[in-house]
Amino acid sequence: MSSNDNKIVKYRKPLNLNIGMVIFAAMLVYIIICIFGFFSEKHIVPYEVKEGSLSANNVYQGIALRNEEIITADQAGYINYYAREGERVGVGNLVYTLDESGKLADYIDSENSGNNNLTSKDLAELKSEILGFVAGFDPHNFSEVYDFKYNVKGTVLKLSNVNILENIDRINAAGISDLVSFCRAPDTGIVIYSVDGYEELKFEEFTSELFNTKEYEKKQLISNDLIANGDPVYKLSKDEDWSLIIKVDEKKADELEELKYVNVKFLKNQDTSWGQVSRYTNPEGDTFVRLTFTNSMVTFCTDRFIDVELITEEKKGLKIPQSSIIQKEFFIVPKEYVTQGGKYGRDGVMRETYTEDGKATTEFIETTIYNATETEYYIDDSQLRSGDYIIKPESTEKTAVSRKGTLVGVYNINKGYADFKQIDVLYENEEYAIVKSNTQYGLSVYDYIALDATSVEDDEIINE
Repeated sequence: MSSNDNKIVKYRKPLNLNIGMVIFAAMLVYIIICIFGFFSEKHIVPYEVKEGSLSANNVYQGIALRNEEIITADQAGYINYYAREGERVGVGNLVYTLDESGKLADYIDSENSGNNNLTSKDLAELKSEILGFVAGFDPHNFSEVYDFKYNVKGTVLKLSNVNILENIDRINAAGISDLVSFCRAPDTGIVIYSVDGYEELKFEEFTSELFNTKEYEKKQLISNDLIANGDPVYKLSKDEDWSLIIKVDEKKADELEELKYVNVKFLKNQDTSWGQVSRYTNPEGDTFVRLTFTNSMVTFCTDRFIDVELITEEKKGLKIPQSSIIQKEFFIVPKEYVTQGGKYGRDGVMRETYTEDGKATTEFIETTIYNATETEYYIDDSQLRSGDYIIKPESTEKTAVSRKGTLVGVYNINKGYADFKQIDVLYENEEYAIVKSNTQYGLSVYDYIALDATSVEDDEIINE
């Protein structure tokens, strides 16, 4: 046996192609190509125009102005109130007493330490005050808790004092009546037991700083306090007519002024009332609106800051997103310079040109009209240049193309390319705008527009 007969040769398997693996590989390559193409290709997201409305954010915090008179003490002493806050008093009605010796306060304390039960009417008043506070409490304005504390304390003391005063004979028997001054209302009005420095404020004196509630200070006037001669003891709100001042922007002020009267909802109790509108802009450029009312003053007589909602009609029209809106410049030309011509008789202008030998001639330049006034057209600048001369049809008159104007609009993509359309915005907020429908150069319902106006250019072919 030869050595060649003992040589072992490795067996090579033939290449067997699996059709399933081939299909899988082809699909994988196709998917990779599609993914690459998707991310590298520019995509325009369409938005279908539909009818809709926007509710304005019409909630404001206003400052109440009333005809208020601060009543001051004409002598020193310990004060005790008897008229309830928010109660109407007439001329000569007892409001408070001043005790020079302090014995009346001690006497009241001793009487209150016994059984001095409140009537069901008194308890109902306290319950109403507590429920009103709970319903309107805002945890972001914790200072309201202290106001509530003083209000309840003052109410309880006044109710107790009234019970004592109803038994005036006991005061006389205690031998202190000669040291007590009975102070009566000098005029008719609603009694308020607080002062804040806003009593003499005029509409024409308003500034933005007055709305800073963190700097606002309100002094509660409490029974049994020792006061000096000339100190404020209470104030009278003497007129049912009152007003509420809100801070707005110029656009909102124009809108409200046009209405003349606006329906106002008071968020404290959900009541509504019609307010007459007037406006004022201070030297700093801040705009304020005054809403004047002829009722409801007593309901809010103790409140300086009042939250309200202005109930106005919703703006209805075509609802489009703010991202679709863009501003674009156009040439402005006199109407008499625009004519029809070209192969299809479309709008355009006759532009002056010169032949190679310097001879003046004209050529028809097709243009698109995007807006019109009584005397002028807004036309595109795709083929015209600033400084070009256009000829008035059937005349030798000419004018230079130079003046430009800006239009607000969107890109309509109904025809497969980006076509600018002017819009007339009726109302807008941060996310959407309401525009007029079926205008001559604008949009109609069910039109498709580019969702992002910055992602397209004029006449760009749209690949969705």
